[in-house]
Amino acid sequence: MANPATENLRRRRAPRGSGDLLRDEILEAATELLLGTGHAKAVSIRSVAERVGVTPPSIYLHFQDKDALLDAVCARYFEKLDEEMQRVSAAQSSTVEVLRAQGLAYIRFATETPELYRIATMGEWRSGSNVDAALASSAFEHICATVQALIEEGTFPPGDATAIALELWSAAHGVASLLIAKPHLPFGDAEAFADRVLRAVFTGNMVTGLVGAEASPDDMVEWLTAMGPSLKRQSV
Repeated sequence: MANPATENLRRRRAPRGSGDLLRDEILEAATELLLGTGHAKAVSIRSVAERVGVTPPSIYLHFQDKDALLDAVCARYFEKLDEEMQRVSAAQSSTVEVLRAQGLAYIRFATETPELYRIATMGEWRSGSNVDAALASSAFEHICATVQALIEEGTFPPGDATAIALELWSAAHGVASLLIAKPHLPFGDAEAFADRVLRAVFTGNMVTGLVGAEASPDDMVEWLTAMGPSLKRQSV
């Protein structure tokens, strides 16, 4: 049975031709090979050309080499993440739930197409790559805007929204990377595990803001211990 997540990444094949139409078809073929085989080694200029029905030199008219082709595939891949981020955000009733949903959507998106995510985020950095820009617009900008909204609401303490968003994105990336690279670890339910990690980072950031960025772990424990009784009374 086809995976709906991967099906959403596949575009209707354009008529053969030249220019943008052929480029789109090349990207489609490379994406299908990656999703079908689960490994970048299965994608070559020759295999993509055969799938499209053109000669290898036709591929090189659009992409300098295999790395450039995979870069473009991954950049297009993250356009779908942008759509998913917007979808889950619209379904939430509060800003803090928006942030939680965005983090979980990011991790879920990564684990549903692990090879594409691995290429996009764990490969060697390339100057002029389109992937970083795609990542920023599809994930980081959404998270950053939500963090800024939480600061304005007073849920998060005043501070640099970009720095906080980067911390949260790092946590989401770490969870996604471990789930992909080390699936044998005792995570239990992957979504529940991801949710616990994200919750810990969210609340930890709020406590740090209340106690002070320079506070030591002992200072935080002391503050939480002192505040514990009053916090419990408020929750009753």
